[in-house]
Amino acid sequence: MLVPGDAFRGHPERMDSEVDTNRAAARRFADEVLTGHDLDVLPELVAEDFIEQNPPPGQGPGRDGLRQFLSALFDAFPDLQWRPQEMVAEGDRVATWSIWSGTHSGDFFGVPATGRQVSVEAWTMDRFRDGLMVESRILMDVAGLMQQLGA
Repeated sequence: MLVPGDAFRGHPERMDSEVDTNRAAARRFADEVLTGHDLDVLPELVAEDFIEQNPPPGQGPGRDGLRQFLSALFDAFPDLQWRPQEMVAEGDRVATWSIWSGTHSGDFFGVPATGRQVSVEAWTMDRFRDGLMVESRILMDVAGLMQQLGA
């Protein structure tokens, strides 16, 4: 079911289904990891054998590879905010359209800090097992990001 805005956060009284559990885990990943930059909660949200289907250049395998990439992303955009706009959840999958923004304050894919504020759309398709993210596929407007950075 597609629900815009904050309504997709889930209702605690209905958290008994796999779909609701997975939706809540995806939301928690966006809130605590991507916006809160809290990499210490990764073991609670992401399986050790995590697979990124479209890994960015340099991202290693598993949860540790994700941790390293996110650390570099947060170094490049220390004020990064990840805002889910819409979520669709079914079975073991959660699809999310998000917009992230931040100030380019450090090297990112070879582009030195520009001080520019960016806003980027991204779609993710995440698969969960036992409440943990085991697989993710992200489609991001990389061309738009690079244009905003002047690259």
